[in-house]
Amino acid sequence: MRPGGGAGNRPPAAAIAKRAAPKGGGPVVVASNDFVPNEIIIEVDGAVTEGQAIALAQRHRLTRLESQNFPLIGATMFRWRIPDRRSIDVVARRLMADGSVRSVQRNYRFTLQQAASAKGDPAQYAVGKLYLADAHAVTKGDEVRIAVIDSGIDVAHPELAGVVAGTYDALRATEGPHAHGTGIAGAIAARSRLLGSAPGARLLAIRAFGATVSGAESTSFVVLKGLNYAVEHGAQIVNMSFAGPNDPLLERGLAAAAKRNIVLIAAAGNAGPKSPPLFPAADRNVIAVSATDSADKLFAASNRGNHLALAAPGVDLLLPAPDEKYQVASGTSFAAAYVSGLAALIIERNPGAGPDLVRRILTDTARDLGPKGKDDQFGAGLANALAAAQAARSVTAGAASRSIELPSGNR
Repeated sequence: MRPGGGAGNRPPAAAIAKRAAPKGGGPVVVASNDFVPNEIIIEVDGAVTEGQAIALAQRHRLTRLESQNFPLIGATMFRWRIPDRRSIDVVARRLMADGSVRSVQRNYRFTLQQAASAKGDPAQYAVGKLYLADAHAVTKGDEVRIAVIDSGIDVAHPELAGVVAGTYDALRATEGPHAHGTGIAGAIAARSRLLGSAPGARLLAIRAFGATVSGAESTSFVVLKGLNYAVEHGAQIVNMSFAGPNDPLLERGLAAAAKRNIVLIAAAGNAGPKSPPLFPAADRNVIAVSATDSADKLFAASNRGNHLALAAPGVDLLLPAPDEKYQVASGTSFAAAYVSGLAALIIERNPGAGPDLVRRILTDTARDLGPKGKDDQFGAGLANALAAAQAARSVTAGAASRSIELPSGNR
């Protein structure tokens, strides 16, 4: 989905999801740019032989593009192309009547959440705003694994030397590193000229977004492949700096990851104040992050909503770019990346911390911005790395400290 497309609060999977058909049976309108035309994803019961797959394709006049077993959700999924002029809804209704088909949905689109920047701040104001230098005297997130599901990362960049623990290309394409993925990795773990929020963390660099004219784009099937890889390779945190419509397939994957004690963090989205909530940020298992500038003002393009957990710097940031270069970038994408690093600081200090505890520490230690208390622009407020790191040792899953002494000037 392209930023501003506005499909984020539509009911799940429209009329074609067998698992979540809307009450009353009426159709649900989904904007055509929210999904890949002429493609459909189905889930099939049990193991499927090659002969059964061919027979299914012949019965429904479909062309198989890809299939994969996803241990994360205990399912085998097929991605098909509709080779004729039949609509997705028509094909879906016929598939839903097939006894071997468990669920059907569109192949939704997701886009990375980066906006153009006009200037930079060589002093890296985010370091001061988040109290990173002070926090790193306590913890650097050493050896905590953060999966970055994004565009291609320049793993050879000097800022990321020794940071990447594993790579996976869910696209199986030939394009090189991309500015967005490299910038996200830098916001989390840069440790040369720049300073990321968790320079001791280890990254799983997962390429799930391919460059397009308008930025970088992915789909339901590819994102799920990336998430599945992250879980199977020991990710403790997953950074998702992208946004799109409510996707039942991704929702199932996120729920399964959360049950495995994995912290999920996502960009709120750059579709602006009139946009409905975008996903995965609006998913109940995800920590949603909005973006602020150097004056603690909300990034104008940031999405709003009561699902927001907290905010972090995301405007005019100095970050690494491919080919040993640097860039100035803005977007809720990078705010989410900083928070993913803060989650790593918490987990290093408190290895047993799960998603609920990490969320609570982050929000309890945030500095209130905007209207008093939690609001739909900043959530609980601006993230504070030092306070979160200090709190991580003193809290348990049952009770987070509410009497944390914030650093001077952060009250």
